[in-house]
Amino acid sequence: MCGIVAAIGIADAVGVVLDGLDSLEYRGYDSAGAAWLENGGLRVIRTPGRVADLRARMSAEDVGDARCAIGHTRWATHGQPSEKNAHPQVSADGRVAVVHNGIIDNYASLKEELEKGGAVFKSDTDTEVIANLVASRYRGDLLKTVEETLPLLDGTFALAFMAPEQPDLLVVARRSSPLSIGLGDGFNLAASDAVPLVPHTRRVVFLEDGQVAALSAGRCVVRQNGEPAAFSVSEIAWSAEAALKNGYPHYMLKEIFEQPMTLENMFRNRLRLPMSPDADPEFTLDGMYRLPDSYFQGVSRIVLLAQGTAYHACMVGRNMLERITRIPAYPEYAADFRYRDPILDPSVLAIAVTQSGETMDTLHAVRLAREAGCKVLAAVNVVGSSIAREADAVFYLNCGPEIGVASTKAFTAMIAGLYFLSLRIGQIRSSIDRRELRRRTLDLLGIGVRLNGILASDSHIRDVALKYRDARNFLFLGRGTGWPLAMEGALKLKEVSYIHAEGYDAAEMKHGPIALVDGNMPVLFIALSGRRYDKIIGNIQEVRARRGRIIAIASHGDRIIQGLADDVIYIRAESGIMNSICCAVPLQLLAYHIAVARGCDVDKPKNLAKSVTVE
Repeated sequence: MCGIVAAIGIADAVGVVLDGLDSLEYRGYDSAGAAWLENGGLRVIRTPGRVADLRARMSAEDVGDARCAIGHTRWATHGQPSEKNAHPQVSADGRVAVVHNGIIDNYASLKEELEKGGAVFKSDTDTEVIANLVASRYRGDLLKTVEETLPLLDGTFALAFMAPEQPDLLVVARRSSPLSIGLGDGFNLAASDAVPLVPHTRRVVFLEDGQVAALSAGRCVVRQNGEPAAFSVSEIAWSAEAALKNGYPHYMLKEIFEQPMTLENMFRNRLRLPMSPDADPEFTLDGMYRLPDSYFQGVSRIVLLAQGTAYHACMVGRNMLERITRIPAYPEYAADFRYRDPILDPSVLAIAVTQSGETMDTLHAVRLAREAGCKVLAAVNVVGSSIAREADAVFYLNCGPEIGVASTKAFTAMIAGLYFLSLRIGQIRSSIDRRELRRRTLDLLGIGVRLNGILASDSHIRDVALKYRDARNFLFLGRGTGWPLAMEGALKLKEVSYIHAEGYDAAEMKHGPIALVDGNMPVLFIALSGRRYDKIIGNIQEVRARRGRIIAIASHGDRIIQGLADDVIYIRAESGIMNSICCAVPLQLLAYHIAVARGCDVDKPKNLAKSVTVE
């Protein structure tokens, strides 16, 4: 959950690293540091706080023409945020510096052995053990030493090493934590993901698990198990501008407003609806490597593997898959799934859903499913990510970079992507008739227009949000697919505003949550028209009788709700399951505006990081 950047052979390597750390700060922001080579020695500056604090510390430094540097922005695991615990960590003899994303499980026993040999430790981190372990074996060949040392480490890591004795070399390595290499013209870069690389090059190598790479100014050598390894070069499709705010005050707001375009990008060249009403929609599973139709035959059940926001998308996806494919579907918390000895066999289709493609629990759940012989698909945003490479095939969400820590556009893309897959699998299995398939396809293609209409009501949603900026608690209630939306709305509010919030199925309200309702409790209902509408109205009446402050997301023109709720956010609710995407947008905007009004840093909430790459 930390971010690392390394550069060699490029002018102003330190500046390149700092700029890269800025773009990776969503991965961790409790401390930061950089190291570079200067006059044959190693310079290191570290600080608690954010990359801006590191820049301030370094503003008076003369980094000269340093062309080799490494840097790190940290989310603390071992040791509190402080200067001594920030990275880079340096060996006691000053011969090796390292930055690290991950956790070393056996660091305590390794540290004990090193201390017996005379090593002196200055930090509380597991990473300092790596620096001293490599230094204790270093005899002038950093690549060889790293390769010999890594098998001694239990745990996960993405690493970048530098040594003053070899000023023209960086060594990088990964095990279960992401690491990308950017190939430039006379220079090479490495980073935790592609975002820091794209301003300099779009030619990227995604290191495989267990690989080590030696980077010099004009050369990249990849090795695995002590032998040279072939590697492929990917071309990043999105531009550096896609990772900028483009005039928005925060990435979160920009990414909320990008959602109509994001969904259009997802379906472009993948979905075509012929003019003839008798013709079937044409689905192109370009990201699925054109799997044969037989792949989806004989599937007895579907498990959806995810964590956090992606899990809420899977709860919606379960409804879609079961209704359209007629295959039982079960959303699973990957962290629980991997430890409880689940019942699996080759007839099970596992679908992993993740923005980053690096979520550690989801990755291990995918590996468990593969070991059991299951079919494994992935719905992933980040091209070349670990889960994308582990799956039989991948459906890319095509969101572009999502920088805001609280996921917004990736959430709606996950729902839309699962809907797309449901329709295609239903078509293959003939579990949906032609007329219904066509209706639902039109529904999918029209979602961008509907979202633009909701975004146009942003000022009204902001006015509603300002009324509740001082709330200490919040309840979110919904039924059917409104239940996972309630959970997601509560999660967003917690993440960015630090207001305690809980999401429940409204059918559970009288089984506990109603005890919390009083005149100070805001209760948001997802109350669209549909077969559960009367039940939701009953729940609203019960909260109203207890003086709860009621906010409702309701169907356009609903006057009953208007007479019951304190505040109403209307959306055009026309098409069943796809209303989940439409409801998500006002929930995101409400959380955003409440957080901004409270003075919170919505892009970098405290204690959170974008990609959970450690357990």
